Amino acid sequence: MSESRKKPVFGGRATAAVPVGDKPAITATLAPQGIDLASQGIVMLDTNGRIKAINDKALRLLYCTASSAQGRNFWAAVPEDIAEQHEVSTLKEVAASGHHSFQAHHEFEDHWLDYSFTRHFDGYVVNLTDVTAEHKLQRQLEQSERKSLLVFGANPNAMWIFDAESLRIVAVNEAATDFYGIARKAFLKLKVGALFPDGEGASLLTSLSRLSGPGDVQLTPQICKQKKGDGELVLVELACGRISSSDHHAVLVSVADVTERHLADRALRRENIGLEDALAANRAELEHTNRDLAAFTYALSHDLQGPLHAADGFASMLAEKYSSVLEGPGLHYVNRIQASTRQLAALVDDLRLLVQLPQLSGAMELLDLKTLCDPLLNDLRNRHSQRQLTVEIAPGLMLAADRHLVTAALAHLLDNAWKFTGKKADGWIKVDLLAGETPDERILQVSDNGSGFDPAYAGKLFTAFQRLHSSVEFPGNGLGLAIVKRVADRHGGQVWAETSSTGASFFMSFPKGAVAGSPAIVSTAGP
Repeated sequence: MSESRKKPVFGGRATAAVPVGDKPAITATLAPQGIDLASQGIVMLDTNGRIKAINDKALRLLYCTASSAQGRNFWAAVPEDIAEQHEVSTLKEVAASGHHSFQAHHEFEDHWLDYSFTRHFDGYVVNLTDVTAEHKLQRQLEQSERKSLLVFGANPNAMWIFDAESLRIVAVNEAATDFYGIARKAFLKLKVGALFPDGEGASLLTSLSRLSGPGDVQLTPQICKQKKGDGELVLVELACGRISSSDHHAVLVSVADVTERHLADRALRRENIGLEDALAANRAELEHTNRDLAAFTYALSHDLQGPLHAADGFASMLAEKYSSVLEGPGLHYVNRIQASTRQLAALVDDLRLLVQLPQLSGAMELLDLKTLCDPLLNDLRNRHSQRQLTVEIAPGLMLAADRHLVTAALAHLLDNAWKFTGKKADGWIKVDLLAGETPDERILQVSDNGSGFDPAYAGKLFTAFQRLHSSVEFPGNGLGLAIVKRVADRHGGQVWAETSSTGASFFMSFPKGAVAGSPAIVSTAGP
């Protein structure tokens, strides 16, 4: 806009400056030479709108020099499109009220300026403020709001928003109109209570009243009923949160239909009741079985042991007192009676031990394997004094385990090894302790150079009454290794066996068998 066509746009009686909003204004006490100290761009105009003073901040914002701006009409110093858009309205407003402000975009520099005009005692003052950052933030907020609206509208969950004061529904997404079967226009005429059965919406509003403002963004989801457009009642889960919209508090409600889940829960509860009844019946049956087992154990411990000892005792007296009368076959029969009674007594002892293992369990303690094995081996030597057998067990093999259970397992493992090396002139047994797969695991190994076993039947070794050799060749009742497995189970471990042409090895793992502070075990001993 050329200066030749401009008329003075400012005129009238000079007055004191009138502040606009929070924008600082120049008063009559401001000296022109002091405007460079201001943080804003300041332009001082005479009554004809010509620039008579301008600070460095304003020169930078208007992209001009002091020499080119001095004495020039203000509207010629701003971009032409801004002058055309705001000159007339500014003239009217300043003439009427003494001040006017607007914000304009400088496209070439891509920044926003706030222009604030104030009538002064000898002209006018224009305050220029760069508000580019505020506009960028506003655009970001607008974009965020548009994205939120898109997410709200496209959300597959039924959602609606109502005003916290009037309780009128102000927004609804498509999923909600489909769920309730209510058209959008009709939905937006409803209040919150219309979606609840009579009186049931009060609890939701009471919960909302506990929220103080937009900072309280979410309520705990609650189960309630909702009424559809056709009057059908459905069970839903409502999640609510306060939001701020147009200086009013609003509430966002998300709706999830839980009718099917509720029905499934009811069916599950009924099924659980049935399972609990069945479990109670099984528990009662188990208790009854345990009582029978306890009675059986008592019978093994008392009722059967007495007759067995009596039979063995009478057979011994018969052989001792009447050996001269009995012929060779008679003495053979007496010996068979004694052998059978001893075998049956051993079977009773093992059955009793197998049944009573849970009751024998005690506290875990630090055990020296050599200390446990020595008395067991001495007993074997006393019963088989004619045997010459080498036993290797290093001192200081420490294991954390239950003393009673491990002793029972070792007794059977050593007896097993002693028995199956019986036909070896140079038989040997070795007891060792190996490191496991974890730092806390220890593995007990008992090896021998006996007859071994058929690997095809290794899976049956630890089953009760399973024998891979005849009782004539190797006496036994088939319970020893079953007891070993039960002991390992009580410690949370496992058992397994390996065989080769040079004998067999039996292993028991103890997941928590490591002794705190002990050095790592690196032994890899084998038969």
